Order: sequence, then C-alpha cells, then structure tokens
Amino acid sequence: MANKTPTDSGTACKKKTARKTGKTREKFDVAFYLAWCKACGICIAFCPQKIIAADKNGKPYMTDSDRCVGCRFCEIHCPDFAITVSARTPKRRENDA
Repeated sequence: MANKTPTDSGTACKKKTARKTGKTREKFDVAFYLAWCKACGICIAFCPQKIIAADKNGKPYMTDSDRCVGCRFCEIHCPDFAITVSARTPKRRENDA
C-alpha cells in the first residue's frame, strides 16, 4: 500500500473535483451579537480560514465572509453564545413570484 501524501486526502480530492466540475461551494453568513460578546478572541483563534479579526475594542468581524466554510468552530467555542453561522440563502428577485 502506498503512503498517503497530503494531496491524496479525501478533502483535497473533493476540492479538486469541485473545481473541475464548476460547482459552486455553499456560502455561509456569520452573525456576531456584539452586545453579548466579551471580546475574548476565541472565535479568532479557532477559525481555520483565519477570516475573523478584531476591531480596536477587540470585537470580532469577518474580513472575507465568502471564504467561510461553515465549520461552526467559532459558534461552538464561543462561551457567550454570541455567534451564529447559517447557510446563505439566495435572495429572490422582485420579478420572481
């Protein structure tokens, strides 16, 4: 049996397949309830994409929400329950009924 390299992992294969087929990746919205947030920075530390940053008061914000993979690590680890992650739904146009 051959040794697996990082490119042999299932995740890498799925990413390559998605690129080849032209399918778009699901996008997510992250909501921060700043009134509940105590600016601990746990969400910033746990984000695997490193797309959560802190403002001058230490409160979190998204730097690039389109890169969010929806892992919910920030939501799960937030001690104040100040974060929700939800799948982005397409907005309906006014002409669609």
